Amino acid sequence: MDLGILGEIHFTWDFLLSLLSIVLIDLILAGDNAVVIAMAVRSLPRKQRQKGIIFGAGAAVILRVVLTFFAAQLLQIQFIKFVGGAVILWIAVKLFVEGAPGEEAQKEAKTLWQAVGVIVVADITMSTDNVLAVAGASHGNLFLLLFGLGLSIPFVVFTSNLLSLLMDKFPLIIYLGAAILGRVGGEMMITDPFIQRQLHPTKVMQYGVEAFFTIGVLAAGKIWIVWQRSREDKQAEATSSSGSPNLSKKD
Repeated sequence: MDLGILGEIHFTWDFLLSLLSIVLIDLILAGDNAVVIAMAVRSLPRKQRQKGIIFGAGAAVILRVVLTFFAAQLLQIQFIKFVGGAVILWIAVKLFVEGAPGEEAQKEAKTLWQAVGVIVVADITMSTDNVLAVAGASHGNLFLLLFGLGLSIPFVVFTSNLLSLLMDKFPLIIYLGAAILGRVGGEMMITDPFIQRQLHPTKVMQYGVEAFFTIGVLAAGKIWIVWQRSREDKQAEATSSSGSPNLSKKD
């Protein structure tokens, strides 16, 4: 079948196997992205969450198409994955602090476009490997490549909606989401080409780094929350003291 600019497709076993591989890759890789989206939109009003998920996932996939043509080259740039991993760690801590049980009520809801911005930055940072996986499974077939990238939208939207609802009912899932992002950030940093060449990390070292940042994100988030609460308490005390009249003692 001739699809013009998308090339020709032939329903052979190789084609169907590539198609199945792409579907499985999308299912497996949708999880990390869905965690970011669900945590980013959680502080939005319920009516805006669906828009945030769709806009964020849609914009991220469009940028993934562009990224596809540069993914292989980007992965070879020294420190690109290290910096990307650091960005993911920062986003993980920030989203954890904003969504931690007992904290969301104290904060103003972020705007729709702020949430979309977080989603796009995190998705692009995390998606280089994902794009390469889909590109490899497509074997140069443009139709399969675009099909795989397009298919990731409904997978991510569905998973994000489900996670967002679960986070409302079971806030402790936020801890799990932050831990997952911590692991992803640690994995990106330890697999940076420069780090690989200099340290030659073993699998045990890699798992150790991932575990360190998994725990580190939660610890950093907790410390941040305690510090914020302490600062807010001091500000409240200062406001209360300055607002109360000075009472003089009577003889």
